[in-house]
Amino acid sequence: MTYITKEKLFSKDWFKAYALILVGSFILAAGFVLFIDPHRIAPGGVYGIGIIVHYLTKGLFSWAPDGFPIGTVGLLLNIPLTIIGIRVLGPMFGVKTVVGFVLTSVFIDGLHLWLGYDPLVDDVLLSSIFGGVLIGFGLGLIFKSKATSGGSDIIAMVIAKYTKLPLGQLMIYVDSTIVLLALVAFQDWKIPLYSWVVIYVTGKVIDMTIQGVSYDKALFIISDKYEEVKNKIINDVERGGTVINVQGMYTGADKKMIFTNVSRREVHMIKDYIREIDPNAFITVIDANEILGSGFKPLAETL
Repeated sequence: MTYITKEKLFSKDWFKAYALILVGSFILAAGFVLFIDPHRIAPGGVYGIGIIVHYLTKGLFSWAPDGFPIGTVGLLLNIPLTIIGIRVLGPMFGVKTVVGFVLTSVFIDGLHLWLGYDPLVDDVLLSSIFGGVLIGFGLGLIFKSKATSGGSDIIAMVIAKYTKLPLGQLMIYVDSTIVLLALVAFQDWKIPLYSWVVIYVTGKVIDMTIQGVSYDKALFIISDKYEEVKNKIINDVERGGTVINVQGMYTGADKKMIFTNVSRREVHMIKDYIREIDPNAFITVIDANEILGSGFKPLAETL
């Protein structure tokens, strides 16, 4: 796994990628500073460790009476982890990943110096939800630039290489271990529970940010009157599609299946029409997270 995406220096794609990293890092940092850090919530990752270290070192350093800076802890952990990742996994962590975690650390500590450690809202559940939204959105923008978040992701990747366990499961295990460390450190069961809320919301928002929010649908239609259905889709709905030769698994009969992508409103138009002409038709409707191509989102607009 040595693939690194590279954009031509100072090209449009280069500026777009680094703009996403800059904005994403700031939003990610704001999520921690405004909602997560003040409540001692530790939602995994190096910044989760940073939160634990910060509160455990409160009053130990004259130059940092509030505790060791969270962003600095994250930076000090990310640097050796990235070096280990490069040595074990190969050069898959490019400059953009380094820029991303450096900016995030700087923004976290900078915002704390400016705003302090008071929460924006006192409600911990509300903070968990909105903190998760901001962290997920920020990470999603960073991922869209084809960078990684570093940190615990690298730990999971290294373990995956030697154990062959699924990477997704290992990432959950690593973050959950950090969450449980917060339980041991703070002796408060509410902290890991709220931390898992943040992890869940963050994951959902990352997916929405990368894939986009779409109400488009994918239709698979098997009908003896596929010609009429095809004409309806082409002429009235003004959509394209693909006709596929299929065979019934039970009867062995040869049939035609239409595959097409339509909007949520157009689904009902097509279903009503098929109900009228062929009540025995078989229709599968699937949510399409992202559709790229003519009539939908142009492929050229994606980074």
